[in-house]
Amino acid sequence: MLAAHLTRLHDGTIPGLAETLAVVDRADDTLTAGLARADEPGAAAWAALAAAVGGTPLAERADAAAGAVRTGALAEDHLAALAGARAALLGAAHDALLDRLDTALGRPRAAWTAAPDGTAVSPPALAGARAWLHELALAGWRGTDHELLSAAAAPVEAALADPASRRIAVLLDGLAAELRAALPVASLPQVPARRWADLWTRAVLLTLGAHGETAPGEPVTGRLLPLGVDLHEHDTAFQAQVHALLEPAGGGAPRLVRVTVVAAKVATIVGPAGWRLLEAYPVLITALAQRRAITVTDLTAHGADLRWAEERAALGEPADPFATARVLLAGATAAATPPLLRHPAAIAEPVLVEGYTVRDDDGVPALDLDGRSLHLATDRLPAAGPLTPALVAASTACLGLLRWDDDRWLLQPLAVRATVKRQTVEAHNGDWACGVTDPKTAKALAKAGDAVAVLRERAGRLLRR
Repeated sequence: MLAAHLTRLHDGTIPGLAETLAVVDRADDTLTAGLARADEPGAAAWAALAAAVGGTPLAERADAAAGAVRTGALAEDHLAALAGARAALLGAAHDALLDRLDTALGRPRAAWTAAPDGTAVSPPALAGARAWLHELALAGWRGTDHELLSAAAAPVEAALADPASRRIAVLLDGLAAELRAALPVASLPQVPARRWADLWTRAVLLTLGAHGETAPGEPVTGRLLPLGVDLHEHDTAFQAQVHALLEPAGGGAPRLVRVTVVAAKVATIVGPAGWRLLEAYPVLITALAQRRAITVTDLTAHGADLRWAEERAALGEPADPFATARVLLAGATAAATPPLLRHPAAIAEPVLVEGYTVRDDDGVPALDLDGRSLHLATDRLPAAGPLTPALVAASTACLGLLRWDDDRWLLQPLAVRATVKRQTVEAHNGDWACGVTDPKTAKALAKAGDAVAVLRERAGRLLRR
């Protein structure tokens, strides 16, 4: 794709987008202060949010909940309605942005098909979680303290005991941990209001039994052609999300798909050592490291997400991701986004961009698109891969993910082609999946020691006692 094609992303403002996000921001400000102390502007913010979903099935419940904010008589049902209305507005913003992106790229997208079982059932184990989220909203982020955050332990433990509720358990635990790390929140100069409100909203909806995160499952067989891998590193987890094209065995247009694998870890395992935790997926990580295709048989697909099973995958022939993208990406069909994932921050669409120059835009590297800038998200480059800001700045071709963040489009590089010392080089996030290939980095890692091997040896010693 020529870089000039992406100028269409900036073809005028999207009607209603700025106003929708402003309504959400004003409501989020009231969660910072706490709904138990909502003043007149705070009540007006939720009234505006309720008005924004007027004419939808949420209208009556959202209006009643906004009235409860004004009177201070908020019940759990009211918070559920507010969370639903907030999620609906952000979902509408997501859809508008994705429509602009699909139009710019000429990308076809499948229609959403809901799962046949659409009845939401709230497990009894989540009653405590709903009560805690209610107290949290009343107190607000600046009103949280150790006592309130410690109260999350009981609902987290109850949710963990139910396999079907473990996702909400992890979400609650993570939200409580972020708030605990920020204490005293009242003294913070700036609160991540959008992020914490997003986590709270998602938690409320999940505790009510909201699902529909994925489309109905279907078996797929064909050739999987990886484009790039988006790596997520956290103190307690290492995740690789592979973006790929699937060529169905029976013929038809290629599909954009994702494969996600994750492993638990400790904070001392950082950078390239994280790949060692994914050794249970040898076919997948070898394909990334060697840039090869994968033949898959009867993998279950839920929309864009493939449920990975090593025993149903086999390594195929070499497949250059840049050549794959150049030939197949333009005609590939993208999957519809599940309802609960419709959020501007969830947009991550694979693209190939060639024939550009990188310039400095107020200290931020950006692609020069006929005088317009598309900022490069170099802050998302993982330590577990060979990509560096300098290599990205020298690049002339990039496989990356288009994202929307901080009210602007960004390109997150997954792989680049650049000219270094008059030689063409390529670097992909997955190049170190089977071991570091850069001599200097490998030497530094050898000197520091293998954290994964040390921890495994110590764990084995403890188990032998």
